[in-house]
Amino acid sequence: MRFSTTTGRMAKLAMAGAIALVAPLMQGATDLSTNFNDRVLAGHNREREALGIPALRWDNNLARDAAIWAQHLTEVGHLVHSPDEPLDPDPQGENLWAGTRGYYGADSMVGLWVAERKNFKQGIFPNNAINGDLEQVGHYTQLTWRSTKAVGCALAHGRRDDFLVCRYNEGGNVMGERPF
Repeated sequence: MRFSTTTGRMAKLAMAGAIALVAPLMQGATDLSTNFNDRVLAGHNREREALGIPALRWDNNLARDAAIWAQHLTEVGHLVHSPDEPLDPDPQGENLWAGTRGYYGADSMVGLWVAERKNFKQGIFPNNAINGDLEQVGHYTQLTWRSTKAVGCALAHGRRDDFLVCRYNEGGNVMGERPF
């Protein structure tokens, strides 16, 4: 059976439309929050792999702690690090992110921390920023800290902003040590 040129084009357009409709379902990504934990972990581990640093594993206890703090951030409405516990012999590391509610995906959030690489220089912490401003590289050094083995993150939705908190064990950014 032969199709006319017009019928053939219509069939191709219909097939392309059908593929476009089911592609997100087949890929498992239907919105910015689908597979969020997996995508956050993958964002961390892509950078670590590129540097030859062992991958992080996901830790549900760290994610639970991160969720508590992320919810707190929605209540205060701005970024503030959780207070250190002076008697904790093994404090968690922490990275924070905030942005317009519902606008950013996991890749963009973690990508902002990874982008700090452009300001990073090797050396003994805290002398790792090209311009001397540790705030320009502190998220990156925590994400890539060589002795960190686990991460757990949580996203909370405020009235106007989303807040991402990632907790790390063991915590990085240790004075007098090399990040990696």
